[in-house]
Amino acid sequence: MRRIDIIAAGKMRAGPLSDLWDEYRKRVKWPVTLIEVEGRNAAEEQRKLGEKIESSAFLFALDEKGKSLRSADFASKLEKLAVEGQSHIQFVIGGADGLDESLRKKARFLLSFGSQTWPHMLVRVMLMEQLYRARQIIDGHPYHRE
Repeated sequence: MRRIDIIAAGKMRAGPLSDLWDEYRKRVKWPVTLIEVEGRNAAEEQRKLGEKIESSAFLFALDEKGKSLRSADFASKLEKLAVEGQSHIQFVIGGADGLDESLRKKARFLLSFGSQTWPHMLVRVMLMEQLYRARQIIDGHPYHRE
């Protein structure tokens, strides 16, 4: 992967989640950029998220109604995209209200971290850990155990 963007609603403040994000960001070998957007209301937030989506990128939308993947399957999906020549991947994470239907429809894959509702700031960290884990699986590193 030459480029991974995580497009997310809201600004992460300094603290434990930010520290954890930074830790996984340092570990992952792929270039990952966090693109944060803020809006005065949900509609503006959705519009701003949509403006950051690039049509040439493979878009994953994080959504509780999406498909839940085992870590090894997520790694395989990313590896397959790379083999197919997909060099730019984007993930979009909504705010407290999630993502509207127009953003879900732009996604090529709806990804769920389970049927529970997670705080959107925590989802960023969970996604970074899964990206790191995926890279370790692809590289044959023993970090991941089944």
